[in-house]
Amino acid sequence: MDKVVHFEIPADDMDRAQRFYSSAFGWTSNSPPGMQYTLVHTTETDQRGMPQASGAINGGILPRKSPVTSPVITINVDNIDEAVMRVEKAGGQLVHPKFPVGKFGISAYIKDTEGNVIGLWQSLHG
Repeated sequence: MDKVVHFEIPADDMDRAQRFYSSAFGWTSNSPPGMQYTLVHTTETDQRGMPQASGAINGGILPRKSPVTSPVITINVDNIDEAVMRVEKAGGQLVHPKFPVGKFGISAYIKDTEGNVIGLWQSLHG
């Protein structure tokens, strides 16, 4: 069973969004150099950056643009190409082809049968 491992929140104003989530929920954030992406921590992480609390996930804030125009959950898959084939067989569609995320993994966006955009994630490290 593939699990939800991440979320993304699109923003029109990245700084304003960071301030909101920090003030409203106590989340911390940091932006990797050279990226228009903010990592959001909703829970403490271990040395590898993985959540310590069972069932907890962290996420990100990114500039609002198609296909991510509303909040997105991201599902971890063993093989992104096979997952896209399963999505399409089940009636969904690929809306953004796979792309590398640094040395960490591969991501893609699909649309489910209800029109929701969902992220897929394949880790490059075990």
